[in-house]
Amino acid sequence: MPDPSGRPVRADARANEDKLLAAAAQAFTRDGDGATLKQIAKDAGVGIATLYRRFPTREQLVDATYRYETARLSARTPDLLGELPADRALRTWMSEVLDHIATKHGMADTLKTLLRDDEQLSSRTREQLTGAIEEFRLAGIAQGVLRGDVPSTDILMNLAGVTLVAGAAHQRAQAERLLDLLMDGITRPAGWREPCQAE
Repeated sequence: MPDPSGRPVRADARANEDKLLAAAAQAFTRDGDGATLKQIAKDAGVGIATLYRRFPTREQLVDATYRYETARLSARTPDLLGELPADRALRTWMSEVLDHIATKHGMADTLKTLLRDDEQLSSRTREQLTGAIEEFRLAGIAQGVLRGDVPSTDILMNLAGVTLVAGAAHQRAQAERLLDLLMDGITRPAGWREPCQAE
């Protein structure tokens, strides 16, 4: 995240910011709206003054945490594809999306206002997640494990529906089962033939 003044961010300041945002994501997931800035600073191993210098308001911290977590999730694609076949990599990533949603619900009230007032934030999030899914999809098509007739936008919309179920912690198991059903719908079974495209 660039410094508001436009000046380059020093390496130590960047490290502190990353620690703060990681701690904030954990705190919002764990404590929801009850997460305190004092506890977040403590969890990050920095003083409260350091937090306030970088994020003067709770709203700014929520905004930065949301962007940080979305970017982190989107950047997971190459690592997962390097470790697993594309279908398994995508399924693992989808579970990580559920973890991301838990963080999002932890800052729901503030985030709702931010997303309402900043349409670019919402559209940017969709672009990042769709881009990540497209990487998995193309790799899966090349490997012969994912169908080629399901666009990334459709996969994201289905995933978004599952995340609504994941809004309550006790429904996580059901959400995971729904993700399995989603994967069943986009996995290329043995003998699969792509539908003929209309002229």
